Amino acid sequence: MSEPDRIERIVGQWAAVRPDIDLDTMALVARVTRTAQLMNKKIDELSAAYGAHRSEGDVLFTLRRAGPPYRLSPSRLAESLLVTSGTMTNRLDRLESRGLVKRIPNPNDRRSLDVELTELGLRIADQAVTTHIANEQAMLAPLTKRDRDELTRITRKLIAHLEAEPPES
Repeated sequence: MSEPDRIERIVGQWAAVRPDIDLDTMALVARVTRTAQLMNKKIDELSAAYGAHRSEGDVLFTLRRAGPPYRLSPSRLAESLLVTSGTMTNRLDRLESRGLVKRIPNPNDRRSLDVELTELGLRIADQAVTTHIANEQAMLAPLTKRDRDELTRITRKLIAHLEAEPPES
């Protein structure tokens, strides 16, 4: 059974037992959630094809987009990727063991280290981001330019709303 049919079946079941609830909203949130799941799966599969976890690719991409010399402190990396310092240390250890990043002394503070892409890391990051964008283009292929512009407008609006909501108590 295809996903839209499955969502319609589930909503139909709810309609039979709770016709009083907003089933259009339920169906729309289910579609958005399923879209995100499918997109994440495709991105994870692409990361696996590079022999890496998606989170490691995030580190490489963050260093690459920092521009030459493709170097940041571990704390700036962790902050950018919204992870703890312990999580960042584990990612950096894995990437360093594969020769994709190196830890070097901070030129302004000898007590700390920075993380820098190696030549291999830079080549992999450039190759991977090109493939990543092609993967994203393929995911959005059924959408026209107008569809994409409208989806951008709508998702920006939803993100702003959801980020502005006070936490539930």
